[in-house]
Amino acid sequence: MHSKATIQQQIKDNYESFAQFVEHQAPPQYETMPNGKWSSGQNLDHLNRAIRPVNLALSLPKPLLRLLFGKAKRSSRNYDEVVANYQTKLAAGAKASRAFVPPQSYFDERASLLKKFRQNYNKMADLIEKWSEDDLDSLRLPHPILGKLTVREMLFFTIYHAEHHLKSLKTR
Repeated sequence: MHSKATIQQQIKDNYESFAQFVEHQAPPQYETMPNGKWSSGQNLDHLNRAIRPVNLALSLPKPLLRLLFGKAKRSSRNYDEVVANYQTKLAAGAKASRAFVPPQSYFDERASLLKKFRQNYNKMADLIEKWSEDDLDSLRLPHPILGKLTVREMLFFTIYHAEHHLKSLKTR
């Protein structure tokens, strides 16, 4: 999973799988916070919060991103390396920063959140189209837990992020 087209498709697939899982939950399942963990609605809100800044970055002029975050001084790590790094950080106690922590989510908000969610991940897939393979590897973006990542690495993280939260919900 390295090419731009593969990344775009994997984002759509993983995020739609998450959306469908949440979409078919009854109100108690959607709102329940087992053992202080986020509810399905909060997970949905969290993923929406995480996608928005990536979409903003992908829509900015590339020279501005270069100025803000610099050029990569190394080649992009692969998907498995990004995932392993994230899992290591989580195991060491890393948590979502305040901007990404969702409030309680209620069932009557689900349709609206899902609509935004689908718009956000489809927008991301569309924005990726405007990027060259070289730019994905040469420009960087900040991640609150992983530090500076190449844009490709940020997209790998984004792919895994939905998978991670879906797996968390399914194992409850």
